[in-house]
Amino acid sequence: MKKFLISVLTLLSLNTTTAFAEETPAEALLLQMHDASQQLSYELSYILIKKSSIEPILYRHARDEDQKQLAHLVYLSGPVREVIRRGDEVSYIEPSVEPFTIESGFMVAPTIPLLNSDVEELSRFYDFIRVGRAREAGSACQVLRVVPKDGLRYSYVLWIDEKTKLPLRADLLDRDGEILEQYRTVSYSVSERVSEVLGALKKVRLPEVLSLPKGNLDSTFWHVGWTPKGFEARELNRYRMAVTDRLVESQMYTDGLFNFSVYVSNKDNDSLKGQIVRQGRRTLHSFIKGQNEISVVGDIPPATAKRIAQSVTFSPQEAQQ
Repeated sequence: MKKFLISVLTLLSLNTTTAFAEETPAEALLLQMHDASQQLSYELSYILIKKSSIEPILYRHARDEDQKQLAHLVYLSGPVREVIRRGDEVSYIEPSVEPFTIESGFMVAPTIPLLNSDVEELSRFYDFIRVGRAREAGSACQVLRVVPKDGLRYSYVLWIDEKTKLPLRADLLDRDGEILEQYRTVSYSVSERVSEVLGALKKVRLPEVLSLPKGNLDSTFWHVGWTPKGFEARELNRYRMAVTDRLVESQMYTDGLFNFSVYVSNKDNDSLKGQIVRQGRRTLHSFIKGQNEISVVGDIPPATAKRIAQSVTFSPQEAQQ
C-alpha cells in the first residue's frame, strides 16, 4: 500500500512539475496580450472604479484593409463623450468643447492599462510575476503582477483571458497594496463584425487635424536632478496662466506606463507652500525654493513626487531674471 501511495505521489509530482514548466512566462503573456489587443477585432464593455466614482465605458478596436488601427471609446453615462482613432489621427468629442483632432499614436482616454505599452522596454524597470489563475467576466484568466523594481512607483495586477489573450481586468495598487483604481470587464466579444462597425467611422466627417506647437524652449534656468530610472523628459514649454497671468515653465516625464510633470514659476501670494495631496492615482506636491514655486503633478506616489521636487536646482543668474 505504501509503495502504491509513493508511486501515485511521485507521478503527481512529476505532472505538477511538467505543468509548471510548460507555463508561459509572465513577460511572454504580456507580449501576447499586447499583440492580441493590437491585432484582433474586439469589443470590451468595462467599468472604471475609482474611490468616488464608477464610469461605464465601451471600447472597440479593429484594423482596416490597410492595417491601420481603428478604435472607438465611448463613455456610457453622463454627457456624450467619445474618442475616435483612425490610424494616427485621434479625435475628441467632449461636452462644452469644440471637437478637435490631433496627430497621435494613442488615445488620451481610460483604456485598460498596458494595451499600447512597450513590454520589452518596461521589463527594464518592472518585474512581471505570475500569480495564478482566476475568473473575470465569466472567463478563465491568467493573473500576473507588474511591479516596479525600485519600489518608487505604482504597480498593476492584470487578468488576461486565456483564450483571446485580451486584458479583462486591471487593478492599480499603491506601495501599500491599496487599490487606487480598477478596470473590470463586464462583457466582451471578438468578432469581425466589430471591424465592419468601425469601418463606418472612416466615412464620418471629423475635424481637421490641428497643428500643435512643439516645445517652445531649448533650455531653461532650472534642472531636475533626480527621477526614477526609466523616466524620460519630453518637450519643455513656457506659457502664461490665463487667470493669474503667471509665467510658468513645465516639462513632462514618462516611463511608458506612468507620467508626471514638473512646473516652475516665480512665487507669489497664491503660491502653495509645502502642500502634498494625493487623489486616487494623482499626486500634487508643491513647495517654495528661494524665489520659485516648484510643483510636481502626476501618477506617482507622494514620496517620489517630493523627492523629484526637492531635486530641482536653479542657475543663480538666470533664476533672478
